[in-house]
Amino acid sequence: MKYGFVKVAAATPKIRVADVRYNTEAIVRMIGQAKEAGAELLVFPELCVCGYTCGDLFGQDVLLGGALEGLKRIAQATEGVGMLVFVGVPLRFGGVLYNCAAALCGGEVLGFVPKRHLPNYAEFYEKRNFQPYCGENARVDFFGRSVPFGRKLVFRSESMTDFTVAAELCEDLWVPAPPSVSHALAGANIIVNLSASDEAAGKAEYRELLVRAQSAKTVSGYVYADAGDGESTTDMVFAGHNIVCENGVVLAESELFANGLTVTEIDVQRLAFERRRINTFYDSSDAAGYEYVPFRAGGEGETLTRTVERHPFVPADGGELDRRAERILTMQAAGLKKRIEHTNAACAVIGVSGGLDSALALLVAVRAFKALGRSPKDVIAVTMPCFGTTDKTRENSLRLMKELGVTSRTVDISASVRAHFADIGHDESVHNAAYENAQARMRTLVLMDIANDNGGFVVGTGDLSELALGWATYNGDHMSMYGVNASVPKTLVKYLIRFEAGRLGGDAEKTLCDILDTEISPELLPPEEGKIAQKTEELVGPYELHDFYLYHAVRWGEEPEKVFYLAKRAFGGQYSEETLKKWLKNFYSRFFSQQFKRSCLPDGVKVGSVTLSPRGDWRMPSDASLALWAEQLEKM
Repeated sequence: MKYGFVKVAAATPKIRVADVRYNTEAIVRMIGQAKEAGAELLVFPELCVCGYTCGDLFGQDVLLGGALEGLKRIAQATEGVGMLVFVGVPLRFGGVLYNCAAALCGGEVLGFVPKRHLPNYAEFYEKRNFQPYCGENARVDFFGRSVPFGRKLVFRSESMTDFTVAAELCEDLWVPAPPSVSHALAGANIIVNLSASDEAAGKAEYRELLVRAQSAKTVSGYVYADAGDGESTTDMVFAGHNIVCENGVVLAESELFANGLTVTEIDVQRLAFERRRINTFYDSSDAAGYEYVPFRAGGEGETLTRTVERHPFVPADGGELDRRAERILTMQAAGLKKRIEHTNAACAVIGVSGGLDSALALLVAVRAFKALGRSPKDVIAVTMPCFGTTDKTRENSLRLMKELGVTSRTVDISASVRAHFADIGHDESVHNAAYENAQARMRTLVLMDIANDNGGFVVGTGDLSELALGWATYNGDHMSMYGVNASVPKTLVKYLIRFEAGRLGGDAEKTLCDILDTEISPELLPPEEGKIAQKTEELVGPYELHDFYLYHAVRWGEEPEKVFYLAKRAFGGQYSEETLKKWLKNFYSRFFSQQFKRSCLPDGVKVGSVTLSPRGDWRMPSDASLALWAEQLEKM
């Protein structure tokens, strides 16, 4: 596929214990189904060629020889298919029997990976028939062809640099130090696990937890293929619990007791980026002893089936969203609380406009003073009407101040701004940048002076989305003593306010809901018939798009072409391609040109995975060139 996506499939065929021919044909059929689905990587369960539950039949040459004949037939079935296939098979080597994962591609067996850890407790007795392999890589003869054999094999695509795969088997995942840790450190971006994990009450949840945790720990894609229908039920039952994870997130999961294919896509480009970002991930000795086996695979499917969230900063699950909202509000309040304590501030001063950001900052400030055991009256909320202020926003500001019990002040700055216009010789009828920004800077001056007059400091209200776009007046609303919303994107601001509104209830909830329903605007231009004339999203673009672009371009370092591709997947039907492209170009243009505003940001707490603090996650020259990104944008 394109843009670093690898279509993967975990397969659970219906088998018959010890019936190699039946199992072989079932596996071959599923390879055909996976090809139709466009899979580039296909993983079958542990020992699926003959069945995991053969018991002492593993000592029979008839079974072992038949399993190799079956594997040969399966390997031939991969010719011209264009995928890397892993199949579980017993293999004799050096007079010992090993439980192996066989890697197949292009009609050949590329390598055998023996199981490292053999369970020999409870219902498992693998050491009765198999041996663990602890040696270095070797070679084994497979029908006259010398094939790599060992626990340090990484299979590497010849056509996609980041498509690298290594295998472990069932119990290998459950031990304290799984082989997949070494595999990942040696460069494997995808780990496959060929498993035969029997089912028990509560085990599926624990199994999923293990897969998620290991994929997160190794910053990898993890494809777990489990045995299912057809294994012996003498003492156990197998549910075919297939799981595909990416860096701790479950992308796809099968229903229990339902054989078949579990198909999705793993973004190996994203995984490679994350590993580069985490500079403690690699060590020069990590790849010692590993052999890199090339393969050629390229699925026919181009359709992305995994979910691309429209609002990546906002959890889709309602319960998780509430938990996340409470946690973020607590983090914001904790950051402000510490700053108040450290500065011995008598008060916190906030400019309240009747908009989203100032409402959130005010809610956080009230929480912070409550945590300090102090009165909300120590929060001085100031509304500063001027040329663009509407009755609705002014009234909402005053109502919210009253309902939260803070100290309320109104300072009409119109006369001061007009006096400033006279000082600099500006014609008030000319509504240019000076006209707009003079109001924003006057408001900041008022807030700073009130803070000085009362022994306090100014709490900033600007959010992450505005910082990304540079949508702030330099040395105006851009400046404060502490910015509580600095790492909160606009899409999340809305949900935090909605959550807090529901928690507060009553008149406060009604006012906050009205604020949520108000057009986003800096209100720096005169109203038209009493309504907001300056609508931010008409000027810079929809914030939900810019937050999407910010997340993918900054958090994951994705190139413009890929960001555009994902945006089409997420917003198809809501925005045209022309609209998506227009605002994507606008995002990159503003992001590069406005870095100077981010280079001197006030302090502010980090609450999520993306922040643009020059002291923290984002260090970028203010005069960096947009040329390479612009060139790709123009070619889209």
